[in-house]
Amino acid sequence: MRISKETIENFRISYPLEKLAPLERILFLDIETTGFTARSSYLYLIGCAYYQSGSWHTIQWLAENYEQEAVILRAFFDFAKFFRYLVHFNGNNFDLPFITQKCEQLSLPYTFQGFQGIDLYKRIVPYKYFLKLPNCKQKTLEQFLGIDRKDVFNGGELIGIYQDYVKNPSEFAENALLIHNADDLKGMLETLPMLTYYDLFNEPVKARKVQANSYKDIHGNRRRELLITLSLENQLPRSIACAVGGCYFRGEGAEACIKVPIYEEELKYFYSNYHDYYYLPTEDVALHKSVAKFVDKNHRIPASAANCYTRKTASYLPQWELLFLPFFKRDYKSRELFFELTDELKRNRQAFSQYASHVLNMMASSY
Repeated sequence: MRISKETIENFRISYPLEKLAPLERILFLDIETTGFTARSSYLYLIGCAYYQSGSWHTIQWLAENYEQEAVILRAFFDFAKFFRYLVHFNGNNFDLPFITQKCEQLSLPYTFQGFQGIDLYKRIVPYKYFLKLPNCKQKTLEQFLGIDRKDVFNGGELIGIYQDYVKNPSEFAENALLIHNADDLKGMLETLPMLTYYDLFNEPVKARKVQANSYKDIHGNRRRELLITLSLENQLPRSIACAVGGCYFRGEGAEACIKVPIYEEELKYFYSNYHDYYYLPTEDVALHKSVAKFVDKNHRIPASAANCYTRKTASYLPQWELLFLPFFKRDYKSRELFFELTDELKRNRQAFSQYASHVLNMMASSY
């Protein structure tokens, strides 16, 4: 077994990783194999990154032949027992199941029970299209952030290199294998700022400024929109912009802006207990039976779910789930929901912070 240790010199992560867990308790993991299934392929390299004494370090265990799988697994788990949090990239789908199956295959008594996993891929992939990424591979995220790699081989090419290394060990092959895995580990560390986008959708945002803006559309019609300026806890590594459902988002640095159309029209509020109402066709309104009983019977009919409403002209904002009550609709079968932009709401900064998160999650889930 070949063991390689390295200190990552002058390296600092531009993301507050300690908010997830104590740095000294976090272990980054990446493995290299000769195939995708543990039953028919070999595990030949396990690499880890960890924080100790104020610096980041890597440690790698390389099997010098196919019989050393159990050796590197024992070495890894003996080292990993001092850590609590396991960070990986798509490890839930590959690294962890592969290692678990290998341990079973080799009758080794190791499991990942006791570890808390943090899968970077799983946290970022829901926002792939929002970020306009072609895919969510680690190298794609590195390119998105402008990170350069040293290695020139991909995982598939390294399989042949390892097979040659087992037959005829060489310094070139060993370095190629170790450098690729080390770059994967460093790449995970360097792509941690991508979690800032995850935080944008999964942590409360703060509305710093809220204002209404008037403009003319391309047809010359007067329109109004709500502008919410957000203060972000952490700086976005790259500026992003997105438009969905008439809403617009732009984020740059530690600030972002959301634009939402304001609808000024007549909408309907539907009463849920329509059995207690009469509908007045002439007035196009529903009245409670306690009041409508005084209306001529020829001018009233029992209300139904579709006509049990009251109409109101006001300024409205869209909502995609029931965030604010009462909610209004254009008609009974409409799926579009709205709430009134009241004077009281205009003074409620916390409500607009909630609404900003609501809009963001709508935009992310629309792709």
